[in-house]
Amino acid sequence: MPEETNNSLINFGGDITKPADTFIKKVSKGVVGIFEPYQIKRIAKAEAEAAVIKAQSEIQITELHRRAMHRFIEEEAQKQKNIEDITNQAIPLLSEKSDAEKMNDDWVTNFFDKSRIVSDKEMQGLWARVLAGEANEPGSYSKRTVNYLGDLDKVDADLFTKLCGFGWEIGNVVPLIFDDQAKIYSENGITFNALSHLESIGLIQFDSLSGFCRLKLPKKFDVQYHGQSLQLEMPYDEGNELQLGRVLLTKVGQELAPICGSKPVDGFLEYVKEKWRAHLPEPVTEQDAPPGGMP
Repeated sequence: MPEETNNSLINFGGDITKPADTFIKKVSKGVVGIFEPYQIKRIAKAEAEAAVIKAQSEIQITELHRRAMHRFIEEEAQKQKNIEDITNQAIPLLSEKSDAEKMNDDWVTNFFDKSRIVSDKEMQGLWARVLAGEANEPGSYSKRTVNYLGDLDKVDADLFTKLCGFGWEIGNVVPLIFDDQAKIYSENGITFNALSHLESIGLIQFDSLSGFCRLKLPKKFDVQYHGQSLQLEMPYDEGNELQLGRVLLTKVGQELAPICGSKPVDGFLEYVKEKWRAHLPEPVTEQDAPPGGMP
């Protein structure tokens, strides 16, 4: 029997779930949008070459033409591989409630137009998390963030991931950088120069003097550090302030922070507890414990 022809622009083996099937169909539409201009060029070139041969014109296919065509084919094959690698990594990240059909077609086309040249595995992982996040909740990632990611160097991405290791969830993700000269930051690659650089490329706001604070907070509320919850208790019933350090994330930074792959920094939870010691509830002692316990 002749081999079956697979006309899909993205090839995945094995059984797939319904969300993944919808996702792949949506992605394929976007890939069509990317490759249509190249297809038009290929057809035009083929027709031109046929006309040249037929007319026996003076224009000849030289070794230079053959090398150029070989390079073109190799480059397109690598871009196709990048697209499939990113999509493959995104599929396991899809939720059961994923609704890829609601993804904006222009967003998908733009995504693959920017990501198809990315061959680094770690950067592909970041792109895959953005793609899956958008499929799980369309509208999560702006076109601006995708375009920004297309210009982001791996070194800068790694530096941002290190910064997010200090990130706390206080409404939004906030990297708590109280003193950029402190050892716990410098030992983990976060210095004044590093923060200045991240600000210059648009991922953070950096105020090295007065810093930032969160306003109008209630008396008690919870914050989280990489899954560990901490309750804070403020002095007033309402209208409290909390010092957040010297760094805030920009909108692009906020969108990238949850999927950058950051990990908690050893000892940082205790470091922040010391900084916020005045806001931690007093531990209950035996003397403070209510009566009625065992004699």
